Amino acid sequence: MTPSDDPTDGDLAQRAGRGDERAYALLVGRHKDRLYGLLRRYLGDPEEAREAAHEAFIAAWFALDRYNPARPFDAWLRTIAINKARDRGRRLAFRWLVFGDRPLDDSGAHEQPDPSPDAEAALVERERLAMLERGIARLPAPLKEALLLTALEGHSQQQAAEILGVTVKTVETRIYRARKTLSQTLDPTLRPGR
Repeated sequence: MTPSDDPTDGDLAQRAGRGDERAYALLVGRHKDRLYGLLRRYLGDPEEAREAAHEAFIAAWFALDRYNPARPFDAWLRTIAINKARDRGRRLAFRWLVFGDRPLDDSGAHEQPDPSPDAEAALVERERLAMLERGIARLPAPLKEALLLTALEGHSQQQAAEILGVTVKTVETRIYRARKTLSQTLDPTLRPGR
């Protein structure tokens, strides 16, 4: 089978909707990495993201009879995933309120940093990335969703508007507000370019 012979997502979704588990497994394989990446950035917690992705794929399987093949499958799946992330995000917000910033399993707390100059630069870069991920995870859901879908997932503002069920202007405004909020909350010493 050549790449041009590969069935489209819509074809696979229709087959899966008729009970073809193999077709659905192909869809999961095509979309799991990007979906996990979106959820990881949304939730800020790898385990929560894995669980949300799993829930999204299960929910999509049971909702295949409502899938409209005229709509891109990945947009439909991301809509389901964002709804699962919202649910988990509410639970994470409660956990952060109770336990603060520290993860429940602080397994990396005893690691010793490598003292070499390259290791120091890598450490600063990891700190920047971790701070950005925490900042994104704490954004209000509407701002976070618009930012993740466009800036990190590569969707156009039009596509993000379709996924979120809002206007393009709303997406544009949410992206602006997300970036403004992040720039105000990030530690200036760890901002990129410093």
